[in-house]
Amino acid sequence: MRHRFAKDQNTDKALRHSVRDGVAYSVMAGAGETYFSAFALFFKANTAQIGLLASLPSLISSLAQLFSAWISRKGLSRRQIILTGAVLQATILLPLMLLPILFQNMAVPLIILFVIIFHAAGSMVVPQWSSLMGDLVPERRRGRYFALRNRFTSISTFIALVVGGVILHVFENEELTIYGFVTIFTIAAIARCISVYHLTFLFEPKKESHTLDIQFNQHWWRRLTHSKFVQFSLFFACMQTVVAIASPFFAVYMLRDLQFTYIEFMLTSAATILMQFLALNTWGRISDIFGNRLILFVTGFVIPLIPTLWLFSHNLFYLCTIQMLSGLVWAGFNLSANNFLYDLISAPRRATFMAFHNVATNIGVFCGALLGGYLGTVLPKTISLGDTTYSWEYALLGVFAISSIARLIVALIFLPRLREVRVVRPMTVTELIFRATRFNALSGLIYDIIGGSRKQSDTKKP
Repeated sequence: MRHRFAKDQNTDKALRHSVRDGVAYSVMAGAGETYFSAFALFFKANTAQIGLLASLPSLISSLAQLFSAWISRKGLSRRQIILTGAVLQATILLPLMLLPILFQNMAVPLIILFVIIFHAAGSMVVPQWSSLMGDLVPERRRGRYFALRNRFTSISTFIALVVGGVILHVFENEELTIYGFVTIFTIAAIARCISVYHLTFLFEPKKESHTLDIQFNQHWWRRLTHSKFVQFSLFFACMQTVVAIASPFFAVYMLRDLQFTYIEFMLTSAATILMQFLALNTWGRISDIFGNRLILFVTGFVIPLIPTLWLFSHNLFYLCTIQMLSGLVWAGFNLSANNFLYDLISAPRRATFMAFHNVATNIGVFCGALLGGYLGTVLPKTISLGDTTYSWEYALLGVFAISSIARLIVALIFLPRLREVRVVRPMTVTELIFRATRFNALSGLIYDIIGGSRKQSDTKKP
C-alpha cells in the first residue's frame, strides 16, 4: 500500500490530519488573529498600547512554553498538552470579542489581557507540536512536507483574511463595524474547534523524551557557547527582536496614519500571504536538495530592505508590491529556519530545546515591540545632521528606518558564520535567486491535489 507522507499507516494518517489542522488553524489566524490590532484601534488604542499588545503576549508566551516543557516531564504526553492548549485557545476567543464591547471604557486593556491568554495557550502547543512533528515527518521529505502544509495554510489564511476584510467593510458601510468584528472572531473560534478535532488524530511514536534535563556541570558553559543550536537560536532571536521594532506597527501606520479602509488593509495583508503560498513549494524543494543555509543567507540580507521601502510612497499598489516581496522572502526564511532547527536538534531533546529557542525569540519580540512602541511616541518628524535635514510625514516611518538598520547589523554579524548542518548539493546565490523567483505554484498545487487523489485511488485497487 502506498502512502503519500509516510509508510506507516498511523503516521501517514496523522500527517494528513495535520495538514487539515493547519488549514483550520490558518482560518482562525486569517479571520481572527490578523485583526486583533485593528480591533484595538477601533477602540482608539494608541501606539504605546499597540506596542504592549504586540509585546506582552510574547513575554507571557515564553513562560507558557517553559511550563509546557516542564509539565511534559510530569507525565503528560505531547498530544495531551497540544490538545489542552488548542481547546483553551478556542475558548478564549469568546470573551475576547464580547467583553470589550460590554465594557468599552476598559476595552483596550481587556483586549490586551485576552490576547495574552490566547497566545499563551497557543505557546503551550508550540514546543510539543514541533517535537512531535519532527518525529513524524520523514527527514528526507521534511522540506517538501512542511512546504506543502504551509502552502495550504497560506492559501487558507489568505482566503480567511480576504473574507474578514470584506465582512468588516460591509459592516463598516452600515456603521455596524463592531458586529463585523464579532462575526469574524466567531468564524475564527469555529475554525479553531475544527482544528482541535483534527489534532485528536495525532499519533505519538513511543520514543524516549528528555525534557528539561540539561546538566549544569563544570563544562556546561563551554558546551553552550560552542553549540551550533545556541548560535543559531541567538541569531534568530536577535533577528526577531529587531523585526519586532517595526512589524506590529504596519497595521497602525495603514489604519491610523494613512486612513486605509478595511478593504485596503486587507489587500496589503493578503498580498504577503498570497506570495507565501506561491513560493513555498519552491522553497521546500530547494531546502530538501540544497540545504537551508543559503536560503537563510540570501533572505536574511533582503529582510533589512523591506521596512526601508515603506518610506518612499503611500500608494496602495506600491505597498502591495512591497508586501509581495516580503511574503516571498519571509516564506523562505521561516521555512528554512524551521528545518535548520530540526537538523540541529536530536529527537529526544527537541521539545525542550524548541521551548528554549521559542522563549528566547518571544523575549526578543517583547523587547523589540516595546522599543518600537516607545520610539513611535517620542521620535520627531524632523532630524538635522549638520546642514542636512531629514523629515517624514509620520513618526512611524522613523521606526521603520531604525528597524531596517538594526536588521542589517544582525545580518552582518550572524549570517556569514552560518554553516550547513547536513551534506547537500552546492548552489550559488545567483542560482538560488533564479530558482526562487521562477515558479508556477498554481500548477504545483493542482499537481499535488490530483496526484494525491490518484495515489489514494491506486491504493484501493486490488
